[in-house]
Amino acid sequence: MTDREPLTEEDLAGIETLPKVELHLHIEGAAPPDFIRGLAQEKSVNLSGVFRPDGAYAFRDFGHFLQVYEAATSVLKTPEDYARLTTAVLEQCADNDVIYAETFLSPDFCGGGDLGAWRDYLAAIQDAATRAEAQMGVTLRGIVTCVRHFGPDRARAAARCAAETAGDWLVGFGMAGDENRGAQKDFAYSFDMAREAGLRLTSHAGEWRGPSEVRAALDDLRVERIGHGVRAFEDLALVDRLAEDGVVLEVCPGSNVALGVYGNLAKHPIDQLRQRGVTVTVSTDDPPFFHTSMRAEYLNLARTFDWRAEDFMEIARNAARAAFCDSATRDRILKTLEGS
Repeated sequence: MTDREPLTEEDLAGIETLPKVELHLHIEGAAPPDFIRGLAQEKSVNLSGVFRPDGAYAFRDFGHFLQVYEAATSVLKTPEDYARLTTAVLEQCADNDVIYAETFLSPDFCGGGDLGAWRDYLAAIQDAATRAEAQMGVTLRGIVTCVRHFGPDRARAAARCAAETAGDWLVGFGMAGDENRGAQKDFAYSFDMAREAGLRLTSHAGEWRGPSEVRAALDDLRVERIGHGVRAFEDLALVDRLAEDGVVLEVCPGSNVALGVYGNLAKHPIDQLRQRGVTVTVSTDDPPFFHTSMRAEYLNLARTFDWRAEDFMEIARNAARAAFCDSATRDRILKTLEGS
């Protein structure tokens, strides 16, 4: 903005280290490549094609990304593997000054949708999160996700797992996967089951399909948050609805650019959505896949849109208010933000 002094390196350093709240983080997608390679070696699993020569994850486009994601996840075979993964992910959160995060967990990957196995996986993840909170100061909560391209029947099994284990730690239900498969309404039964269990709801929408997909998530699944949702900007009447109804967007700018939803960050609508009154939050989605981190997201947004520390603090407070955790946890996170 022309009436403000340009950002200095000192400004950027301050922005980079602000306390952060992240609402859109896939636990397997946050696995460091070295962690997955190490597990593959331990278990003698062949992961040919999963990594580039430089050691990073290798994928060509969104469809291939999903294939690589599931291949990498295949080495996570036991509750202990997920406990180790949780610790590794929370170490990354702590390194990026994240004080609260919500992570997506899928019973399809954690026990194949079997309720008994899911309970074992969830207990291991939760125990690791409790230890990490004591050691690193990062609070984690879980959101069960069904996987859209696995179909409605498997989604019902995931919703049953979620409903049977809902509580103070497992706080939400959502849907991830290939947005180009099926329709949001195909999964309404699963979302109704989760809602009746007291879980709060979110769904990926408006990343690959346009504004109609966001409307479908709101109308057919009755969610209060939208994962991504950025293509809503193509319909300003929908944008106004999001603003008026207080629907929160879990925006992942680096992911959107890495996967080609937008050619570069300057073309991303996050700033325009915010200017029109939509509540946006900032997350990383699958950070090592997209060569990003919460610190990098903050720095890139500051440089691109001239956002200042107060802008990021507002976004963090909005994320804390939109978190699915209990009110006592929310109040504690907000107090930490206000004290920074």
